[in-house]
Amino acid sequence: MKRLAKKASMMVAIASLSFIFLTGLLTISGARFNTSRSIPLGLYWITKHPIQKGEYVLFCPPQKTIFQKALKRGYIHSGFCSGGFGYMMKRVLASHNDVVSINPWGVWVNNRFVEHSVPYPTDEQGRPLPELTLRQYPLKNSELLLMTDQNDLSFDARYFGLIKRSQVKAVIKPILTWGSTS
Repeated sequence: MKRLAKKASMMVAIASLSFIFLTGLLTISGARFNTSRSIPLGLYWITKHPIQKGEYVLFCPPQKTIFQKALKRGYIHSGFCSGGFGYMMKRVLASHNDVVSINPWGVWVNNRFVEHSVPYPTDEQGRPLPELTLRQYPLKNSELLLMTDQNDLSFDARYFGLIKRSQVKAVIKPILTWGSTS
């Protein structure tokens, strides 16, 4: 019986180390796992593609109070970005020359309503969320609107506003995903 337990422990240790090694190898190679429901769950690959509307991106949040609060509240994770923030993944819904409006009724890009964009006044614990207003604002070349296209509860541009292109670390492509995109 002792020998069986020892053998089982050894197998678990080997399997765990193998998993850690494989995960590290995949990460170094450009794989990223998305566990947020802002974009489809699954495995993504870092590319050298240009940042364009419709692409998924990996970005570091800027060091702003809204992101510090989001980290404390658990909307985002800690990680290796400046300020101790983790990478975030969103879809580019607007870029240079697109006209963006954000108000309590939702987000509009070029006068078209963005699904899943109506901001909530409070989070699930009843804590107030930021209220942004942007009226018919044409995006500069350096600005992006990064949002969900599938989840009403996503922490995205309707709460934190526009993101600088320089915050984007990579365009990511889905490799293996599950869950719907609208």
